[in-house]
Amino acid sequence: GRGLGLAAHYSFVSYAAAVCEVEVGVNGELIIHRVDIAFDCGPQVYPDRIRSQLEGAVVMGVSLATLGEITFKNGRAQQSNFHDYPLTRIAQSPREIRVHLEPTSHWTTPLGGVGEPGLPPIAPALCNAIFAATGKRIRQLPIGNQLART
Repeated sequence: GRGLGLAAHYSFVSYAAAVCEVEVGVNGELIIHRVDIAFDCGPQVYPDRIRSQLEGAVVMGVSLATLGEITFKNGRAQQSNFHDYPLTRIAQSPREIRVHLEPTSHWTTPLGGVGEPGLPPIAPALCNAIFAATGKRIRQLPIGNQLART
């Protein structure tokens, strides 16, 4: 019922890799025990800001992968605000997020971006961890109730 999943991404002159450790209960409940995210953006001006961006990317990635569905009816989005578009809450967030920054002493290399590159590897790492835990591939996002036993 437990598994690890890995995914990596490159954009904005930055490399990101994420490992998710999850547990899937007998009734399909998903627990994300830990997410480790390694990041190489070249020279780091404010490492604490980079860490906070990556922690936010992890929670946002989990939210998009598990809940982030926008539906349309008659050409209009049915969700209008946060009262009918659910976001990840504390109880569904990873129990632990570890950020690993790759240090550099070469200030001649370009500065990489830190806002966007941490988000893309989260959903595939999460789905790979679910596969490792259950043997079931997630083929559609958001995950929603695909883990429920039938």
